[in-house]
Amino acid sequence: MSNKKTRREFLITSAVVAGGIVGCNSLQQNNTSNTISLAQEQNTTSNAIAPAKMPEQTLGKTGVKLPIFGLGGAGQTPLSRKEAERDAVAQIEKALQLGIRFFDTAASYGPSEYYLGKVLSPHRDKIFLASKTAARDRDGAWRELERSLKRLNVDYLDLWQLHHVSFSEELDTIFSDSGAIKAIEEAKQQKLIRFAGITGHHEPDIIADGLRRYPFDTTLIPVNAADKYHPRPFLPVVLPVAREKNVGVIAMKVPAYGRLLKPGALSGMQQALGYSLSQPGVHCCIVAAEDIKQLEENVNVARSFQKLNDKQLAKIEQQVAGIWEDGNFFRAWT
Repeated sequence: MSNKKTRREFLITSAVVAGGIVGCNSLQQNNTSNTISLAQEQNTTSNAIAPAKMPEQTLGKTGVKLPIFGLGGAGQTPLSRKEAERDAVAQIEKALQLGIRFFDTAASYGPSEYYLGKVLSPHRDKIFLASKTAARDRDGAWRELERSLKRLNVDYLDLWQLHHVSFSEELDTIFSDSGAIKAIEEAKQQKLIRFAGITGHHEPDIIADGLRRYPFDTTLIPVNAADKYHPRPFLPVVLPVAREKNVGVIAMKVPAYGRLLKPGALSGMQQALGYSLSQPGVHCCIVAAEDIKQLEENVNVARSFQKLNDKQLAKIEQQVAGIWEDGNFFRAWT
């Protein structure tokens, strides 16, 4: 691997070159006096960022205040599908217009990083950008980070996360002398990432152990009503540790890929989102969208969010009692 200075210079140069491919060059804009102001963008472009109209919360120890709803780049959606560039770009532009600031992706999400890189670079200082690595070793993690930065056409990430950590052996590798944690620490020192997180949807004990072993800034975990009925639930295991350590908690699998919205279960995203964001210590969520219409509907729900009381939460849990296994189908992924 090259030395620290050379690595950062290489990434910046690569991003500039990539700008010619993907149509934007945020690094150059951020380092000149000709950067277009937000107000100017709103008057001159169709994909200008609108003022956030959603409730906001501070993401734990990061100190960053974010709208409670962010756009996910996974799932069976345009953002992760090949040959869906037009739809993906349109959705990302619409997300900006709707006031979304938090965009989450991963090195393994197909073309997701590339699509996001085509749109988000000119707005780099207005957004919170997260990606993930599934590598458990230092060198593998570095390779994925460099690739992510080039595909996203940026010179740093706000949040870099260890992706779907599921087994104790993985934690041992991550925290070894040649583990991925070394890449995280080096990348922080080089200002290629601002914050580090750990994610998982399989074993809550592993995520809680990871939070105890290292001062991660965030964790991304499943948060939905079906979790209550699983024999190894996330919420009572991970949330207390996260609250103790002031870790920013990001909810995923909010409607369980729509399975919690089937007839006879929840009435809609109002209940699904309300349940997830009403959990103590949960700061925000990420949800992917199949199309712009669904994205707009989800944002409208987030804008009207009000914390649910215990009676309302209990009712939602009762509504999914009969389909909790289907609502936890992703727990089989490793």
